[in-house]
Amino acid sequence: SGVDLQVCTSENPTCCTKKMEERYQIAAKQDIQQVLQTSSATLKFLISRNAAAFQETFEMLIRLAENYTSTLFCNAYRNMAAEAAVHVQEFFTDVGLFLFGADASTEEFVNRFFDTLFPVVYNHVINPGPTDISLEYAECLRAAARDIRPFGNIPKKAVGHMARSLLPSRTFLQALNLGVEVINTTDHLHFSRDCSRALLRMQYCPHCQGLTLSKPCMGYCLNTIRGCLAGVAEVDLHWRGYIQSLEELSGALSGAHGIEHVLLNFHSLVHDALVQARINGPELSEQVNKICGPPVRKPKQSPGCSFDQNKHNQVLKMFSRDSEQTLTNRRKEFISHLRLYRAFYSSLADQLCGNELAAADGLPCWNGEDVVRSYTHRVVGSGIKAQSANPEVKVKGTDPVISQIIDKLKHVIQV
Repeated sequence: SGVDLQVCTSENPTCCTKKMEERYQIAAKQDIQQVLQTSSATLKFLISRNAAAFQETFEMLIRLAENYTSTLFCNAYRNMAAEAAVHVQEFFTDVGLFLFGADASTEEFVNRFFDTLFPVVYNHVINPGPTDISLEYAECLRAAARDIRPFGNIPKKAVGHMARSLLPSRTFLQALNLGVEVINTTDHLHFSRDCSRALLRMQYCPHCQGLTLSKPCMGYCLNTIRGCLAGVAEVDLHWRGYIQSLEELSGALSGAHGIEHVLLNFHSLVHDALVQARINGPELSEQVNKICGPPVRKPKQSPGCSFDQNKHNQVLKMFSRDSEQTLTNRRKEFISHLRLYRAFYSSLADQLCGNELAAADGLPCWNGEDVVRSYTHRVVGSGIKAQSANPEVKVKGTDPVISQIIDKLKHVIQV
């Protein structure tokens, strides 16, 4: 008689027990999650694959730029190459940390690089002696570098270049990772009790009457799914804004301020800095003597150049030849694919009902109580506001998890 059924109640005798109804309830929720995940799979793959590819390309660029800079020292300043290599390596580690989201300041690590380079340049270029300067003396030089300005305005120029190229690329990567997070959030929704019962009524209650082949009417399916995804539809506006912002950002990433150009030309800035220090050597020596006194020296221990350029550059040359073009094209291609998903969240319910769930037009269909020729209730629109008139699902405002992901989208659009 089915007197103990909660949702699939009917006048007629039923095939379902309370236990079966509970199991159908779990199945209804799992089905809808499955359908949601299937519908977003290509979009999620598009974003996550590109996020990984851009990150890998940036890592490669950093390695290449580091090799160019080390090669500069090996070729032109061999006697200080080994000492400089440590600072070069530290600098490019900082570049990587910043690019992949660490809380750091470009100004800070660019200046730190030039400050730590100064004692090495003083020791080998400005005031070379038969022995090395002492550690304390080197420390005094490092601390005095900002006042003495041995490299003129080149550190300032480097700070400008780095900030302008690294920040947009870092934002681009963060935005892609957020895109994946948005999809993961909407793929794993927490359905309200009201929605869960509506899904059960739509998908499995006909089974309790032996109607295992009937599918829900299109209008009925739309009302149920739009009710369940009311919060998700609110993401639509911000998702469109997110894709537009990514498009604008992508346009700003190429050219003279592009990360490829700035990183791969960093070595020439270092070269200019060293030339400037050499030309102004006598004046710099005088200033140093005033601040740190005459050099205190210790026995020499500078090894030569340990950097095997050939091994590295074979692999990297192939990469660098067209890297700028490739990166720009890859970004353009990615954005043009992503653009096709602008309306993803506004049309999600229609997509689910049209592709998977509802009966085709003109066929007899299930309306929540019986198999009928067509659904007669009014079909409501998408989004929270439209649901007040929904005959199938009661909606009580936005899910806090959805509100949170909307806030993150707003934030990244602002950035």
